[in-house]
Amino acid sequence: MNERTVANRPAGTGSTGAREGVPTTRPDSEAPIPPTAEADKKTHVRPGDRVFAGLATGSGIFIVVLIAAIGIFLLLQAIPSLGLDQVNFLTSREWSTGDVNDMRFGILDLLLVTVVSSAFALVIAMPIAMGIALFLTQYAPRRLARPFAYVIDLLAAVPSIIFGLWGLLVLGPVLTPIGEWLTDKLGWFFLFKEGNVSIELGGTIFTAGIVLAVMILPIITAVSREVFDRTPVTHVEGAIALGATKWEVVRTTVLPFGKAGYVSASMLGLGRALGETIALTIILSGTGAAFTGSLFDGGATFASKIALAAPEFNDPRTAGAYIAAGLVLFVLTFGVNAIARAIVAGHKEYE
Repeated sequence: MNERTVANRPAGTGSTGAREGVPTTRPDSEAPIPPTAEADKKTHVRPGDRVFAGLATGSGIFIVVLIAAIGIFLLLQAIPSLGLDQVNFLTSREWSTGDVNDMRFGILDLLLVTVVSSAFALVIAMPIAMGIALFLTQYAPRRLARPFAYVIDLLAAVPSIIFGLWGLLVLGPVLTPIGEWLTDKLGWFFLFKEGNVSIELGGTIFTAGIVLAVMILPIITAVSREVFDRTPVTHVEGAIALGATKWEVVRTTVLPFGKAGYVSASMLGLGRALGETIALTIILSGTGAAFTGSLFDGGATFASKIALAAPEFNDPRTAGAYIAAGLVLFVLTFGVNAIARAIVAGHKEYE
């Protein structure tokens, strides 16, 4: 058998046929045919991919630069006024910025009212959001879960001013008997003792916290629903195969898998509550009395204090005092959202 006959024989016929994947040498060609794997290594990046990658990278850098610029602006505007402050900025309860030659402003009351109202809202919203998320993902039929989820999500589209008016004019009077009962029966506990405003007049942290709970409910519910819905099917089927009831499946598979995402969603809701402005400006009574730790106190949060003082911003030194308070709120909300991100980043199943 000559060389030309072997070269012309079809692959796979006879014992000397060319095997698949092995390059053959033709008598009229000196170089072997390159394998397919070698050709696949040469990837061509299309111009559209490069443009999209550049836009995505630029957008990420822009957001980081923007956040840094906001923080630097707040800091530069606050420093001159902080130098004129005659009291301790972090521990004082005074707030008097009318006389620029004797400015006395501290954020202790603002910080306490902001944190207590937001924490109270979170305590109310977290269990309700978990119940709704579990119902929609584990118990409700698909034809009911989808429209019901849309209704919950629509709460996020309601303007803050509507929530504020509803809380002041509708919810406040309804909560008055409940507040009186709590102060009468549980007044020995500091959260339910009589506050620095009259319960009948409304404008308490108790009312504001419930309104905030309704406002942050869609955020916590939406994120928790997505996390619970991503529970691996094999985990659920394994629990069912072992004879677990529906609640046991939820307790042993869904909740452990979604715990970090649920906590992260709650932190995002807390960040939303800390910065709420219009609704709390309408509801809270801006009393000058010191915060006593009761849910039936009045007062002001960082955001509502700044919103109410907008007409006083003619003098940059006066405006700087409120910008300093805004800087604290900026750091507080940024820290809360960073904690939420850190919780999720520690779990590969959410990446």
